Amino acid sequence: MATLAILATAPEPARQVSSTLNIVRRAVPEHAPWPGVVSAVLQRVYAARGVLSAEAAELKLTQLLPLDGLGQIDAAVALLATAITEARHIVIVGDFDCDGATGTAVAVRGLRMLGATNVSFRVPNRATHGYGLSPALVEDIAAMAPDLLVTVDSGIACHAGVIAAKARGWQVLVTDHHLPGVFVPPADVIVNPNLPGDQFPSKALAGVGVMFYLMLALRRHLRERGEFKAMEPDLSSLLDLVAVGTVADMVPLDGNNRRLVAAGLRRLRQGLGQPGLRALILRAGRDESCLTAADIGFGIAPRINAAGRLEDMALGIGCLLCDDSTRAGEMASVLDAINGERRDLQQSMVDEAEAALDRLPSDAAAALSTVVLFDPAWHPGVIGLVASRIKDRCHRPTFAFAPAEPDSAMLRGSARSIPGLHIRDALARVDAQHPDLIERFGGHAMAAGLSLRAEHFERFRVAITALVESMLSPELLRAELWSDGPLAPMDFTRELAEILRMAGPWGQGFPEPVFDNVFEVRSWRVLGERHIKLNLALTEGGPELSAIHFGGWQGSPPAARIHAAYQLELDDFRGRRGVQLLVRHLQNA
Repeated sequence: MATLAILATAPEPARQVSSTLNIVRRAVPEHAPWPGVVSAVLQRVYAARGVLSAEAAELKLTQLLPLDGLGQIDAAVALLATAITEARHIVIVGDFDCDGATGTAVAVRGLRMLGATNVSFRVPNRATHGYGLSPALVEDIAAMAPDLLVTVDSGIACHAGVIAAKARGWQVLVTDHHLPGVFVPPADVIVNPNLPGDQFPSKALAGVGVMFYLMLALRRHLRERGEFKAMEPDLSSLLDLVAVGTVADMVPLDGNNRRLVAAGLRRLRQGLGQPGLRALILRAGRDESCLTAADIGFGIAPRINAAGRLEDMALGIGCLLCDDSTRAGEMASVLDAINGERRDLQQSMVDEAEAALDRLPSDAAAALSTVVLFDPAWHPGVIGLVASRIKDRCHRPTFAFAPAEPDSAMLRGSARSIPGLHIRDALARVDAQHPDLIERFGGHAMAAGLSLRAEHFERFRVAITALVESMLSPELLRAELWSDGPLAPMDFTRELAEILRMAGPWGQGFPEPVFDNVFEVRSWRVLGERHIKLNLALTEGGPELSAIHFGGWQGSPPAARIHAAYQLELDDFRGRRGVQLLVRHLQNA
């Protein structure tokens, strides 16, 4: 049996291998009623997210933040414009996640639309090259004889790779959105809204968003030079890719990102998406005409990501660059099959992780504050998904490790955090305290990646334990499920469910509406051994309501009266055209 190393220490006994949730209602700021037909419930939901007027709710591309605010963008444009004019070989260096894949597709398509005649791409292989622009990847790219490398969604932490590329006489343009370390690599130009001192108002751009902004700035430059004798290239055709990458990377959906995603969703709903994306939507069984950000996050993105996790992300990028619908469909089928393998592997690894947690003595489980998991048989491409699942279950910062390659002396780790603990900053502090411990790391507040030698695993375990304990307060260990309050009996309608579905994009930082009420349980039954199907009624009257609680069966029946947090969903199963409650959490009333 594989051994999982479990790190389980905490500042207070607060268990809970399965975290206890508290339902907390969002405060709703004072706001004037909006004119028109906008639902009062939607107005309340928007107001709780800082949208206090109909004007603020509009998501027009004309309201995008200006290009000039992005630091070094003029220097990057000059570099690209010269490369286009002189027909230099531009190689886009992608990344092996969905943000990197869509960003690469935006770069290749955008540059070709803007006149580049010599554009290629290369993406690192997770197993052989590691993350980003590494010296090993530079060695492989040499055969392509590039003049200019342009990184997408990576590069800010790739010091050795940038140095290796510069030593060969290549120019390097880094585009990234990850947080930089103390020093930045010696690239010719770096475009990253998260560089210290950068004046761009939004720090939430995904890698694909940074690249889209760069393409917009390049088009403006070429326009001012009089390069477009006839029709100007329509870069809005790339917004479907921008939407997919932005949602997939789970960056905060601030106003700027919501405008980008909304515009991309409009194109997809109109059937104007790239052939590869349309084929993936079909394989995912989603309705193109009413596609949502959730459909991207749970249907499209996993199929693109699967290529980078288990195979080669070049497969995913190839699908996004394909203009032939038949060929795109074939590639989407391959990605769908790889995603099926990923699901099976992920479930197996999650089952092993949960079994290890369940074997913890009760006192250790009660003391859990940080989880560190390692299994020498795990696949490094799936550890991020395992960390995310365990973090959600335990409401604890979670690290999952696997060998970088079979029998490798290097471990690759993925971390997921909880609100209040900046996980990349935590890794930076460990790195400062123990300079020889972590080989490399990078990421965001809520997610990060790292690599270290297997012999250093125990030292890392001890170091991260001490640090997290010093940073976490007991309050942060109490999971909270935020609600938009109760719905009235007359609100449980298909009309409201449709309004809420299309009122997004919802996502990170702009969460989908969740409501809570007290219900009487009229009947219930177990579905598929893990789920509960319920018929509920409001205690104050109203219609009987169908509800489902996925993963809700814990071996005992629900109480006669429950307090449930739920989402109002459309129910079109077998032509019903009704509504049902998707229960997120329930407890005794």
